[in-house]
Amino acid sequence: MAERTAARVVQAAGCVLWRRSPVDGALELCLVHRPKYDDWSWPKGKLKRGEDPLAGALREVAEETGYTASPGAELSTLAYMAGGRAKQVRYWAAEASGGRFVPNKEVDRLRWLPPAEARDRLTQFRDRDLVGELLVVLRLA
Repeated sequence: MAERTAARVVQAAGCVLWRRSPVDGALELCLVHRPKYDDWSWPKGKLKRGEDPLAGALREVAEETGYTASPGAELSTLAYMAGGRAKQVRYWAAEASGGRFVPNKEVDRLRWLPPAEARDRLTQFRDRDLVGELLVVLRLA
């Protein structure tokens, strides 16, 4: 019974994508805007059947942002209800290592923001604690 319940949980993964500003070297975090939900969030998405969660997180970053990323520490896993189903999203800190954003059907806007602005722009309050976690991992808090 527990296996069937666990199988019904939507498994997803994503990254708190960061970089140093090309202008002044300050820390910037990447948020994406999804027009379907009209929200600002971390790049994330559902895992494919049998997909390794970290590989899925990096795939989603590339698909949604156009950036490749170097993964760092695993951050918290967030669990919540979405569309009447339980969802679990595993997150990693990841440094952007190259790429360029091109708007698409799933993500129409991307913003690189300082941590405090990113925290305020995130639509879901549950996503905001990941900003502080990243700062701890990067030893900036």
